[in-house]
Amino acid sequence: MFNEKYDVIVVGAGHAGSEAAAASANMGSSTLLITMSLQNIAQMSCNPAMGGIAKGQIIKEIDALGGYSGIVTDFSAIQFKMLNKSKGPAVWSPRAQSDRMVFSAKWREMLEQTPNLDFYQDSVVGLLVDKNSVCGVVTQLGLKIYSKSVILTNGTFLNGLIHVGEKNFGGGRVGEKASFGITENLSSLGFKSGRMKTGTPPRVDGRSLNYNKMEEQPGDENPGKFSFLPSTPKLLKQRSCYITYTSSITHNLLKEGFDRSPMFNGRIKSVGPRYCPSIEDKINRFAEKERHQIFVEPEGWSTVEVYVNGFSTSLPEDVQYKALCSIPGFEEVKMFRPGYAIEYDYFPPTQLKYSLETKLVDNLFFAGQINGTTGYEEAASQGLMAGINAHLKINSTEPFILNRDQAYIGVLIDDLITKGTDEPYRMFTSRAEFRMLLRQDNADLRLTELSHKIGLASSDRLALVNRKKKQTQSFIDFLTNLSVVPEEVNPILSEKNSALIPQSMKLRKIYARPNITSEDILKLSKVSSYVKENSLSEDIIEQVEIQVKYSGYIEKEKLNAEKLQNLENISIPSKFNYNKLKSLSSEARAKLEEIRPKTLSQASRISGVSPSDISSMLVHMGR
Repeated sequence: MFNEKYDVIVVGAGHAGSEAAAASANMGSSTLLITMSLQNIAQMSCNPAMGGIAKGQIIKEIDALGGYSGIVTDFSAIQFKMLNKSKGPAVWSPRAQSDRMVFSAKWREMLEQTPNLDFYQDSVVGLLVDKNSVCGVVTQLGLKIYSKSVILTNGTFLNGLIHVGEKNFGGGRVGEKASFGITENLSSLGFKSGRMKTGTPPRVDGRSLNYNKMEEQPGDENPGKFSFLPSTPKLLKQRSCYITYTSSITHNLLKEGFDRSPMFNGRIKSVGPRYCPSIEDKINRFAEKERHQIFVEPEGWSTVEVYVNGFSTSLPEDVQYKALCSIPGFEEVKMFRPGYAIEYDYFPPTQLKYSLETKLVDNLFFAGQINGTTGYEEAASQGLMAGINAHLKINSTEPFILNRDQAYIGVLIDDLITKGTDEPYRMFTSRAEFRMLLRQDNADLRLTELSHKIGLASSDRLALVNRKKKQTQSFIDFLTNLSVVPEEVNPILSEKNSALIPQSMKLRKIYARPNITSEDILKLSKVSSYVKENSLSEDIIEQVEIQVKYSGYIEKEKLNAEKLQNLENISIPSKFNYNKLKSLSSEARAKLEEIRPKTLSQASRISGVSPSDISSMLVHMGR
């Protein structure tokens, strides 16, 4: 089986590994996916949901590029919500609750149907490296499997240590053993490593909860979906989530266990996620708050297991249970398993190129939590990009790089490579300076053509995008050219308390008013007839509304992106000697020597490099 050399070996079958394997195999590389458990492919280790603020945009981008996460989410969803609808479209973010078991099963099914992809269950304990280039892996069983490239997507398994109160034990997830050997191997090759922490809340028996004491959170009345493909299903029925709250009683019960908390007694020394803190961290850091929200999330269609979102903890199990019982609706709760914290190894991502290939070892790629990120979506996007670039590298093709004005994925990777991270990195819309361009609704318009050019997005997918572009522009042209007279439109304007028009006016100008919606203009017979005759979908109508109403903002961001691109076009020589440039600050010299930015734009985003440092470099390089 292993006599022939693979093009790509992917180590780990979480969200990053699954996307990496699918991408490289679909592009034509013979790919081997090695995992410690074939039963746990793409398992949702923490919450049973995909998407959310900025994360939803990432899943849309993965789908637009030809990845699988959006498709799998649509097939496994039990609830769909578009978050931030009260705000502008730049921050609208789709989120879906998933059936945890269906999600993993669908991922495995899709991977098994992917040509060029083989599977093997074993633990990788080391890398085969020859002349500074990776050439395969060594497994726990002693097998040497050779390949042209390797992608490491080890998640929380590298020297993973699980904490529950004063107890701790090795593991990558509860019930699964940790992975040993890779960190030590990479360290011997010169890589720097660190430790991070994440956690998960208790799982409880839904039959023991009193939902009458909670606030119901149903899905959207007209639920959307993640994939741009028409072949994925749309939700016809949904399961509700619920909200309840902790109280001062809950907080006091939790505090009783602080002396046995690994977070406070020194057992956990690594840094946890700032934006998803444990419940003990919340009541310690935000002592003035009398209560915290608890989201009660079902794990699937046909299970009673419930995920207690907002109650991540590593306190002793008896303390967890007593505190849970003090939450409204949880008085008679039965716990399936306690929450826990897990510490694991990661490798600061400043050691990577933009392609996610390591700087120290050729053809070796890192993706996911090994790079210091947190979240399924962040991991999946890195896996997709690593899979693409591993295929391109072994075929001597230029890497596929997304800029900050092209995708949230571009923002994510640029942040990691340029700034590094010393705490679990999570994506937010606020991290993207061009978020009006990077909306969830236009991910296909931004990215599918780029992906098709490198051989990942299918021709059918590209045809759908081209049709969407054509229909969108035609409808905009129709609205731009259509004149309406006062008697046609004034009744609608009067109803919306909008200024009446005294004479005929182009409909696009009226549509651009903030209080005039698509429902309003569809009341006009000429518009409704056009929509019916051209079979325009809701997506097209929404796309046109956004482009008409926000055209000014969109054009302004495009101009800003072009200005940034001017610096992006100024390359820094690969052997540039920063130490000879005495006008640079000592911090800037050290950071620039470590990261070795490729362009002045990248250099300008490095923490510790000032505008005056960039000016000095410009002068030195002769502008």
